[in-house]
Amino acid sequence: MSGSTERTDAPRVVLGVSGGIAAYKACELLRRFTESGHRVTVVPTAAALHFVGEATWAALSGRPAATETWENVHEVPHVRIGQNADLVVVAPATADLMAKAAHGLADDLLTNTLLTARCPVVLAPAMHTEMWEHPATRENVATLRRRGVIVLEPASGRLTGKDTGKGRLPEPSAIFDACRAVLRYGGERTDLAGRHVVVSAGGTREPLDPVRYLGNRSSGKQGYALAATAAARGARVTLISANAALPDPAGVDVVRVATALELRDAVLKAAEGADAVVMAAAVADFRPAVYAAGKIKKVEGVEPAPVELVRNPDVLAELSAHRTRSGRVVVGFAAETDDVLAHGRAKLARKGCDLLVVNEVGDGKAFGQDVNEAVVLGADGSETPVPVGPKEVLADVVWDLVAERLDSFVG
Repeated sequence: MSGSTERTDAPRVVLGVSGGIAAYKACELLRRFTESGHRVTVVPTAAALHFVGEATWAALSGRPAATETWENVHEVPHVRIGQNADLVVVAPATADLMAKAAHGLADDLLTNTLLTARCPVVLAPAMHTEMWEHPATRENVATLRRRGVIVLEPASGRLTGKDTGKGRLPEPSAIFDACRAVLRYGGERTDLAGRHVVVSAGGTREPLDPVRYLGNRSSGKQGYALAATAAARGARVTLISANAALPDPAGVDVVRVATALELRDAVLKAAEGADAVVMAAAVADFRPAVYAAGKIKKVEGVEPAPVELVRNPDVLAELSAHRTRSGRVVVGFAAETDDVLAHGRAKLARKGCDLLVVNEVGDGKAFGQDVNEAVVLGADGSETPVPVGPKEVLADVVWDLVAERLDSFVG
């Protein structure tokens, strides 16, 4: 474009848009890419143009939309667009589009681009629940993931008409965050492709009466960072979220729980057939022995009765002791306030997990912060220090260590 100030070193993104009602949300995703300095080429299918016109894509991207295989033939667009990209993301990706991609069909510019891309590919599905759950779609998704394509899990919520369920396009902001993580890896980290991992996050709350509970200070940020980075590295992720007030990471299947007992049931169910389980949630060790049906009243001049506590199940130890899948990697977290490594080593031996992330908490450390510092202890005697930095950095170190162990099981 004449007079363009577009940076030539900016990441090159191909935004594919297939023909679903959620195509209008791709406009917001496009805006986020362009405003953050990415060079974006929009490749809509013919069906997508029924929802959002070519002029809209050109105006928002500042570049002509690529719509036809036979336009600008001298530039061989059906080959060059995919070859030159740093990332290809399709949002929404319909069941039809994913079926074509899984079977190598190339009957338009977008499917040709997917076949020629040698960069990371992210698909953000959107369709009705029945279509997402159909065995054909599930097999196509599994095939794509085995090949290293990052297929995000669709969100649950309102679909077209009065329908609700799983199949909603993840929020554009969440898709954008996932794509940025993929670009950060430069396509070098797809070591979790085809894997199913389970992550717990947040802090459980044990009710005392209808208005009070025993809880902790965990925000869930570290667990959410673990879930988001695993998805960006190609994994299918189930996130068991305990009372975390955070937006759902794109492409992650979120299961919400409140108490330690609910978390135990959800984790054990999700862990069936999983390759790795990372217990980042702060699970309450105890719960009140008696739940008061009504609010416990304060009586003037009378001291409150002591609160009797009972132990909660030890979910991490249970996962480690009763593995239903040979080769599953189990990771625990230990939040300590003193003698951090000594307590961590003792906990690792006691719990029987493969890895234990040990960090110091309190005085503005770890809980509720955007940064973390830890040492990852291995059952093999290894110690991996992680200096203070963004929680995504610690998450990547954890997944590096998990991936190494998964590969050794395969070998």
